[in-house]
Amino acid sequence: MTPSHRRITLKDLAARLEVSTATVSNAFNRPDQLSPALRDRILSEARDVGYVGPDARGRSLRTGRSKIIAVVLADSLTYSLNDAVASEFLAGVSEVLDEHGHTLLLLPSRQGMRLESASMADGFIVYGLLPDPQMHEQLSQQRPLMAVDFDIAGHASVHIDNHAACLNIARHALRRRPRRPAIINLRSTAEPCNGRIIDQPLFSESQTITRARLNGFYEALAEHDFVPADVPMWNIEENTHDVCSPVIAEILDLPDGERPDLMLCMSDRIALTVLTLAEQRGLRIPEDLRMTGFDGIAEGQYRAPRLTTVRQDSVAKGRLAASMVLGRTAMESHCLTTHLIVGETAP
Repeated sequence: MTPSHRRITLKDLAARLEVSTATVSNAFNRPDQLSPALRDRILSEARDVGYVGPDARGRSLRTGRSKIIAVVLADSLTYSLNDAVASEFLAGVSEVLDEHGHTLLLLPSRQGMRLESASMADGFIVYGLLPDPQMHEQLSQQRPLMAVDFDIAGHASVHIDNHAACLNIARHALRRRPRRPAIINLRSTAEPCNGRIIDQPLFSESQTITRARLNGFYEALAEHDFVPADVPMWNIEENTHDVCSPVIAEILDLPDGERPDLMLCMSDRIALTVLTLAEQRGLRIPEDLRMTGFDGIAEGQYRAPRLTTVRQDSVAKGRLAASMVLGRTAMESHCLTTHLIVGETAP
């Protein structure tokens, strides 16, 4: 009998069943190596005695592989799981990891965070530009590692062409010559700003994808004889309805001669907040106000009027990132395509 005061081991289970330890290990890790009857007998006995399988830490030490992939998030865990774009991306990553028997470890970035908690990970996916330079330094030493929506020197990345996508959607929206276009940015200012941008310095294109989006808007505005510097801009600090709402309300409550009649928004969440608050104020869409979004989240396509937006396939982005870090797709930089979706908010 195995002493009740200690955890039963693989060796104990093998002795009870009168088989080799390799046979027990195969029942958990390589079931195709055993007959169904033998595997079922081993697993049934394991359940009866409370054996849960080979110790992952020991297996990691023996093989040098943990079958854990870490995704380092630029935002908090709560925000990332509630954000439609981030959750789609993580769904794509998880799909590939599930298929190949790997586990997902989520690491929200925090100031001063260290990577000891992920020391066993077989690879790292960094999703979005991280706020802590020290963490960048730690991550740059990891292999394999790849970045999503920004670049880390010496590592592969997955992007979309944010500049071209915003140039395309702004060109479409500006065809119906607006009188007062405006831009609603997402985290584009170097210092936190949730409101009108007056003279706050902006991030460079190398620091954030939203600056690439802004530059696409600027190019389209210049093509349509607007002076980009004269077009009013607001900044949103967090892509949530609650944070967007006071800024959008401030814009919509401007006098009729000052309120924009076209809002180029850097996310669908911002554009949907504009749409909701505009309808509450009795504004007609698109007669009184037109708006565009970015991302192509499901909510923007299910409600009426349907949102005009840029669709990026965040699930595909996650699948590709996971496939790369597992070594199943070449570790080289990829730029995925986007699609213009013309809805009723800016026909």
